Amino acid sequence: MKTMTTISLKLPDRLLELLKAESRARRTTKSSLVRECLELTLAARPQADDATCYGLARDLAGSVKGLPGDLATNPAYLEGFGR
Repeated sequence: MKTMTTISLKLPDRLLELLKAESRARRTTKSSLVRECLELTLAARPQADDATCYGLARDLAGSVKGLPGDLATNPAYLEGFGR
């Protein structure tokens, strides 16, 4: 069995209620659920050498409707750029 260190954290009431409800639904402990969520979140985080502008904002790409697909490739949007 792995050695674990105990930590303490403060949660807003709403988040604690969500945690309790989810742990009951999954029939697991709150601690186990917090560990799982931390592992998933931290594993999905870009590494320091992968921290590009696109990498940090990739979840936002294409999220605004009604705009051109790529402003950088359309000459009409580059008119006067750099002057």
